Amino acid sequence: MNRTAEMVLFYSPQAGERVGKLKGIFVRQGIRIKNITPDQMGETIGYLAGMEGFGPSEKAEGEDPDGREGISPPEEEVLVMKNFTSRRIDELLLAIRKAGLAKIELKAVVTPTNAQWPFYRLYEEIKEERKKILEQNQSGKE
Repeated sequence: MNRTAEMVLFYSPQAGERVGKLKGIFVRQGIRIKNITPDQMGETIGYLAGMEGFGPSEKAEGEDPDGREGISPPEEEVLVMKNFTSRRIDELLLAIRKAGLAKIELKAVVTPTNAQWPFYRLYEEIKEERKKILEQNQSGKE
């Protein structure tokens, strides 16, 4: 397997025409897609992205089988990109825009740090970052 192949970890709360169009764009761009399901929220980014040294999370005896203890799955799309150059990220975002689709608000790239995190933690981090940016933008307009 090509270790430098571009891949996206893609989570969408519901299927539909938009998701089909997004996946079509990924395929046309030659990007591997790993669909993330609600029961994978407790798995590390590294494991989901197929990185060496990462395995499935181990569930403790009596633990919630999903490892999500009371976590409700995200209500927004999440896109995590692996092995993308900044140029390729720009190309992908442009292709989404050219297709007339609203942008994916919650997106990140795989880093050595976030590879250690469960998917849900990365989701929470980028959601919080976006909230702060929106707040800064609002306060800057007043």
